[in-house]
Parts: sequence; C-alpha cells; structure tokens
Amino acid sequence: MSSAVVAKRYAQALFEVASEKKLIDAVEQELDQVKQLFDENPAFLQFLQHPQIADSAKKQEVKAIFEGKLSEVTFNFLNLLIDKKREDIFPMIPKYFTEKANEARGLVDAIVTSVKPLTEEEKQGIVASFKKLLNKEVRVTNQLDQAIMGGVVVQVGDRLYDGSVAGRLNRLQQSLKQAQVR
Repeated sequence: MSSAVVAKRYAQALFEVASEKKLIDAVEQELDQVKQLFDENPAFLQFLQHPQIADSAKKQEVKAIFEGKLSEVTFNFLNLLIDKKREDIFPMIPKYFTEKANEARGLVDAIVTSVKPLTEEEKQGIVASFKKLLNKEVRVTNQLDQAIMGGVVVQVGDRLYDGSVAGRLNRLQQSLKQAQVR
C-alpha cells in the first residue's frame, strides 16, 4: 500500500477525532506548525524516521518539544505515528487533513500564480468566478512567477486553469505544429 493511501487514512481518522471534539481548526493549525518545524529542521524528521532509535527516545523528544504547545489530539496523534512506525507519512498528513477540513467546510483552496501580487479587487474577482464555477467557497493564495509572462494560472486541487500568456503561447505553438503536419 502506498504511503499516500496510508497518509490519507490516518488524516481521515485524525479528522474524525478532531471533528468529534470540535477542534478541526486548532488541529489544522497545529499540523501546519509541526510541518513547518520539520521543514525548517529536516534532521529532526530524520531522527523520528530512523529505525534504530527507540520509540521511547522519539516520544521523549516529541514531548520535550511539543508538550503544552499542541492539543491532546495532535500530541497523541504524533505518538500514535511513532507507535505504528509511520513517522514517514507525517509530511503528507497536513495536506490531506486540510483537504478533509475544507471539504467539510464547503471550501476549496486556489493557488493563483501571477507575475505581480494580486490586488484585493483581483482576488475577489477570482473568488467570485471560481465560487460560481465550483459552487464552493474559495480561499486564494497568491504565488509569483515571472515565467508565466502575464495573466494567471489557477490551481484548485488537481485541476489547473491556465490563463497565462506563456500558456496561450504554448497552445498557439501546438496548434501551429499540428496544422503543419496536416
């Protein structure tokens, strides 16, 4: 079974517990904080994933770092991952948990790539367009990328809406190549 499938199952179980205890928002924020710590300190994640380090030592470090900073639900979840030897899936858990939380909220995250930062008016226009298209609330995150040359690229889940100048030029080039072949 792939790590992604296992991570989705663990995220689903965590979501159910957090939902039951009405801690969805808190657990989501805590998972992001833990992931950020792992991203900033990859050696700590490697320590947790090392097969020759005793679970008790791993739990002791987790307790030293996170006790009092995380809800009981998130803290116990980290310990469960250690008990089940699933420390390797943690980096995927926040993403899948957020997907479940957003699904429950009727919300989708849209990553909007543009050449320059979007104005609030532009963000609201994108939110309105995609809200109508997807029939869900939309939360926009703006990324900058000069390579798109202009326009925007919007990613919602695994769907990509390319309205960039670079994308249009690519499509034009492909259609010209196909016309030459005929």
